[in-house]
Amino acid sequence: MKTSASKPLGRRSFIKSLGVGTAALSTGAALPLSGCTATPATPAAAQNDEPVLQVGENIAVADTDCGKVKGFLMRGINTFLGIPYGADTTGKNRFMPPVKHEPWEGVRPAVFYGNSAPQNIYDRSPTSYGAFIDHWNYDEVSENCLTLNVWTPGLADGGKRPVIVWLHGGGYTSGNGIEQDGYHGESLSRYGNIVFCSINHRLGVFGFSDLSAVGGDKYKDSGSVGLLDMVAALRWINGNIANFGGDPGNVTIIGQSGGGGKVCLLSSCPAANGLFHKAVPLSGSAISANPKQYSQALGEYILKEAGLGKNEVDKLQNLPWSDYLAIANRAAAKMREERGDSGMRRGGFGPVGDDTYLPSGTFFESPLPGSPDVPMLFCTTFHEQSPSRTNAQLEEITLDGVKEYLRERFGENTDAIVQAYAGNFPDSKPIEILCFILSSRQNVVNAANAKLKQKSPVYMAWFGWCAPLFDGRMRAFHCSDISFWFYNTDLMLTHSGGGSRPRTLSKKMADALLAFARTGDPNCDSLPAWPQFTAANGETMILNDVCEVKNDPDKAGRSAVV
Repeated sequence: MKTSASKPLGRRSFIKSLGVGTAALSTGAALPLSGCTATPATPAAAQNDEPVLQVGENIAVADTDCGKVKGFLMRGINTFLGIPYGADTTGKNRFMPPVKHEPWEGVRPAVFYGNSAPQNIYDRSPTSYGAFIDHWNYDEVSENCLTLNVWTPGLADGGKRPVIVWLHGGGYTSGNGIEQDGYHGESLSRYGNIVFCSINHRLGVFGFSDLSAVGGDKYKDSGSVGLLDMVAALRWINGNIANFGGDPGNVTIIGQSGGGGKVCLLSSCPAANGLFHKAVPLSGSAISANPKQYSQALGEYILKEAGLGKNEVDKLQNLPWSDYLAIANRAAAKMREERGDSGMRRGGFGPVGDDTYLPSGTFFESPLPGSPDVPMLFCTTFHEQSPSRTNAQLEEITLDGVKEYLRERFGENTDAIVQAYAGNFPDSKPIEILCFILSSRQNVVNAANAKLKQKSPVYMAWFGWCAPLFDGRMRAFHCSDISFWFYNTDLMLTHSGGGSRPRTLSKKMADALLAFARTGDPNCDSLPAWPQFTAANGETMILNDVCEVKNDPDKAGRSAVV
């Protein structure tokens, strides 16, 4: 049965969406701090002073397998926001694999971002530096969150453009597809003549509550539905992206932090095989999932915390989402207190190694039959953590002070670790040595070495560009490279500061990403020759004002951490 596209779309009517959404998007994204535009501006619009925004009955209209959608044209890029790729996940669909959205009649507006998945929202108070730096764009939060966004230069024109799919960060519990302004896809779509997509999916307790031990066969997939949402989004892209000028046979997934982990999950998931062809994890990776025994025990704690028996699991589907979120998080806290099981980070809710959707062993080394094997490009930043950003006094710390700062963490090995990193980076200040240690590359190197067990090539990058913000104390911090890859440094000013210096590096990095998306090889004219990563040499492209390849540049420091 078809639903009417003329009815209100949940959180606001089309008229209200258009009035609010385009006012924000005319600046490139919803920007609380500035009115900057995405770079570069469309030359014709700049020269002729033509409107940057066009919206109308016959503008930016595309077919999907559920019906037509109508977006808008922003600086020459067709933009579609909040397209549903799955049905509402409330009620009977909670804890269940995603269900295809029902077809609609007429033309469905796609002019504002979809709902964020239920979660605990980051602090957005006026005193929050986190809100200042990252902006944390959110609209309404609900379980009707299976939506995606598309930016494309052309529609149904046979262009067969490479497709880049963005998986947002936030661990497995937070975030959304346009959480930061740097996630915006317009600039890269224009610059590289590619189709850019970003997705929302279920998170945390709604995406990864494993109720299989208490709910039986009905709930056998409940611990994996957040992963299956991502697979469903990729299936939608595979079936529909040609209508948006994209090539379903050339899809690259890219994610940062928790999104980098998601890239590794999909790269180990047989259900995703053939739906993407290259993979880029940034500042986050994963080579294992939660043990099934752990995730099932957590499901038992949830039922106990809700005061329900095993024959009452269905009642969890009817609770208001805020109530279930609170119950499940309390259950995870009690489980940690009583058993000491930490599971995955951020409360224990994460992907499950069930040997159906993900291996129970090490990813890549022990793949499930039919798992993907695609080229992969890893990247992290020099200073994923920079504790002096909001504590200027740490800029004066000495090496002895660094040792004391780390003593509780590393114990008797502290002195050797600090000296090893100081030897690796003799020109760095003690505070920078501290940042390097706190931001160790060991996990990403482990992931890359595991990936080498497969046949497809592996590349490694290390981003070292430091923003001139907070008196230089932000350094090459967690998330700072995203806007560089997406040619958005003049949009994400609170990460780059803007201007020609970050833009120059951004062009090089965007060129490399686009080359990788087209061919599976990041080599391009903008950068020095980029060799494949090997376990023997650890070849790593340093991304900075001067880009160069170094062999395992922090090996001595990492080797000291046992």
